[in-house]
Amino acid sequence: MSETGQATKSVAHHVKWSSRSAFLMASIGAAVGLGNLWRFPYITGVNGGGAFVLIYIAFVIILGIPLIMSELALGRAGKMSAIGTMTIMVKQGHNPVWKLIGWLSILVPMMGLTYYSVVAGWSLDYILKAVTGSFSGIDAKGSGAMFQGLLDSWPRLTLWHSIYMVSVIIVVSMGVKAGLESTVKFMMPALFIILAILSIYAMFAGAGREAFAFLFSPDFSKITAQTVLMAFGQALFSLAIGVGALITYGAYLPDNVSLPKAAAIIAIADTLVALLAGFMIFPIVFQYHLTPGEGPGLIFATLPIAFGQMPGGQIFGILFFLLLSFAAFTSSLAMLEPAIAWFEDKGKSRVLTSWIAGIGAWAVGLIMLLSFNVLSDVKPLSFIHALADKNLFGIMDFVVANVMLPINALMLALFTGWAMSRRLVSEQIGYPLDSRGFLLWQTAMKYIAPVAISVVVYMMIFGNPF
Repeated sequence: MSETGQATKSVAHHVKWSSRSAFLMASIGAAVGLGNLWRFPYITGVNGGGAFVLIYIAFVIILGIPLIMSELALGRAGKMSAIGTMTIMVKQGHNPVWKLIGWLSILVPMMGLTYYSVVAGWSLDYILKAVTGSFSGIDAKGSGAMFQGLLDSWPRLTLWHSIYMVSVIIVVSMGVKAGLESTVKFMMPALFIILAILSIYAMFAGAGREAFAFLFSPDFSKITAQTVLMAFGQALFSLAIGVGALITYGAYLPDNVSLPKAAAIIAIADTLVALLAGFMIFPIVFQYHLTPGEGPGLIFATLPIAFGQMPGGQIFGILFFLLLSFAAFTSSLAMLEPAIAWFEDKGKSRVLTSWIAGIGAWAVGLIMLLSFNVLSDVKPLSFIHALADKNLFGIMDFVVANVMLPINALMLALFTGWAMSRRLVSEQIGYPLDSRGFLLWQTAMKYIAPVAISVVVYMMIFGNPF
């Protein structure tokens, strides 16, 4: 029996994707989310535009694609949940410490979903605002007050958070084919169509030349150690590396799908969405003399000002926040699925466990949304420098995105690069052991990724060391 056969001798009962295209749409949906449409534009704005974009793309190619291949290879080798897969690997002789990859691959997305769904709820509220013309003639003060009014209203936040989470639970409970596949087959094409329409419109109706120059005319004098590390951190965040979704989706993947090609398609599609988001947002920002480095409030506090002034702004606003909701939703499905796959390994009902896990995430999400109003003054970790000014929402976001996610990505790189059988990896990714492709992948996983991720983790926790 081959090493692959030995590794997958398990209760591999999970339903497979019906086609390669279904898998790709689901995986792209897992990667494409608020990280592309909300985080990428403001991170790019804060870090000076073109120089940041070039470094970001370089990291996607050099490390993002190999890391995606590693996650998919691990998932397909085990053909179970992340915990189930790592349990199999430990039984094959690996140190039990590697089980931490499995646990983090369930804890990271579940914890992330608790606050991700809150932000997704904001986009639902803003769809209604756009439909009712609330952006018409609004100025900076009015837009800021509108956003703050939403954050101050815990009943409204609870309503949107609840609607959003119930929708996610229902889709996941329906299963891989009836739920996940059916949803992404509709949402992903719709997302790309809406994004393309809005990007083209913004480039022609707004300051398209200025936006293009901002994104693709790099000023290398602006490159700092901070810029480089932020670009790598954004690449990890945007590609959903270390979240656990790709291990889980890889377990549903047929053996005849090429992992290098799949990883390249996922990375290219995700990067394309991020760049199109820049084409969509920055022409509006420059046309209406807004600030590209506005920060996290760029989407919810700044763009409505432009929507209220530009021709067709109401339609643009509706489509924009609908797009944001679609992107968040496909990622949220991928956040809940790893936990459900683990329960299915144990023979539990998908429907029951989807509701149990989903309600658990919803309940913690209530605490997250209360941190903007009722619990706004609660800062329980003020004695830790990096978390001193953060509320409960901010603490959860920091710990998940800046600590747990990169640590899991680091462990994935170390396990697949150093501990996992070279022959088993070779069988999964389809590169012969003596091929240039395998050597490049191995170099990235054994040396480049561990060093780069370690520096990112250090910087996020302890600050800029340079």
